[in-house]
Amino acid sequence: MSDFNGTDQTHMAYALRLARRGLYTCRPNPRVGCVLAKDGQVVGIGWHRKAGEPHAEINALNDAGRNARGATAYVTLEPCSHQGRTGPCTDALIDAGVAEVVAATADPNPSVSGSGFGALREAGIAIRRGLLQTQAESLNSGFISRQTRGRPFVRLKIATSLDGCTAMADGQSQWITGPEARQDVQRLRAMSGAVMTGIGTVLEDDPSLTVRDQSLSAEQPMRVVVDSSLKMPPSSCMLSLPGRTEVFCVDDSRRKILEDAGASVRSVGAVDGRVDLDHVLRQLAEQEVNDVLVEAGRELAGAMLAAALVDEIVIYQAPLILGSETRGMFRTPEWQQLQQRMELRIVDRRRIGADTRITARPLYGRA
Repeated sequence: MSDFNGTDQTHMAYALRLARRGLYTCRPNPRVGCVLAKDGQVVGIGWHRKAGEPHAEINALNDAGRNARGATAYVTLEPCSHQGRTGPCTDALIDAGVAEVVAATADPNPSVSGSGFGALREAGIAIRRGLLQTQAESLNSGFISRQTRGRPFVRLKIATSLDGCTAMADGQSQWITGPEARQDVQRLRAMSGAVMTGIGTVLEDDPSLTVRDQSLSAEQPMRVVVDSSLKMPPSSCMLSLPGRTEVFCVDDSRRKILEDAGASVRSVGAVDGRVDLDHVLRQLAEQEVNDVLVEAGRELAGAMLAAALVDEIVIYQAPLILGSETRGMFRTPEWQQLQQRMELRIVDRRRIGADTRITARPLYGRA
C-alpha cells in the first residue's frame, strides 16, 4: 500500500507548481516549493525566489504564521540543515512546531543528503519521502547533475528543417523556424546558467546569446565560447553586452586582446588539439552553473554528442525542405554501419507555432 493518499498528491503537486515559479530566478540554487496543510486545508505556501533570499519553507512558515503548528509541510526537496546564505530550514520547521514533513526527494549533495531528514527525526517530526520524486528531480536536473556528477546538465538546441538542415551551404540560417519557436528558445536561455557556442558560430553569425525577454529573467546567463585557437574578434557583439563572456581555449596567445575587449579567457587541456569539452563543463560547475544550453553549429554539436556530454536535445523542426546542398545537424565520426547509430528516447513532442519541438535524450551505448 502506498504511503501517500490523494490529498498528499494534491498538496505536493501544488508545491511543485510553486517551485516552478523560481524556474528562471533562483539559480544557482535549486527550485523548491513548499505547502503547509492542516486538516486537509492549505494554511501556508512558499517558494524559493532568488539565491540569498529565504527558502521555500521559510516563506511558507511566514505565510502560515501560528497555523504552522501541527501542520504537515509538503516540500519538493529535503529541507536544509546547514548554514548557508540563510539559516537552516530544519531549525525553522522545528521551532514552528510542524508535525510532519513530506518530501519529494533528498538533497542530491552526497555530503549532506539525509542530514535534514535526520535533524527533523531527532526533533520528533515524522518524515515521509518519495512523493512525486521523478517530477521534482526533473525540475532540478541541472542542480542534481552538478552535485552528483560535477558537471552541469547539458541541453543542445537545434533549429532544423524537415529534412534535417540547419543552414544553407554558405551558412545562412536566419530564420529557419518561426517567431514562436524563437521565443521559446528565450525560455531555454533564461533557465540556463550558461549559453555555449563555438567559434564557427561566432565568426558566421556574431550572436548575442542573451535573454531578450526581460519578463523571464533580469539576470543574463553566462556566455561561453569554445575557441581552441582564440580566433574570436574583439569586436564581437557579445563582448559589448552586459553580463559575462568566457572564452575557453588551448592556445592563449591572443589572451590580452580579448581580455581588453571584455572577455574572460580560460586555458584548458586539449583532446586531439581541441578544447577538452568535459574540462569546460567541470570548470562551469565550479562556478555554480547548473544548466548549459548549447546553441552551436554541427562541429561543436557533433563533438559534444561524440563525447557523450549531451543530456538532452531540443530540436525545433520547421515544415520546410531546404535541399541537399545544405548543412546537417551534426558532424559525426564516419559511421559506416547501421549499428553505429545513436539511439534517442523522445520524451516530449509538441507544436510551437507552425514548428514542432522535439525533446529527446541520447541513449549512449545502446546501438
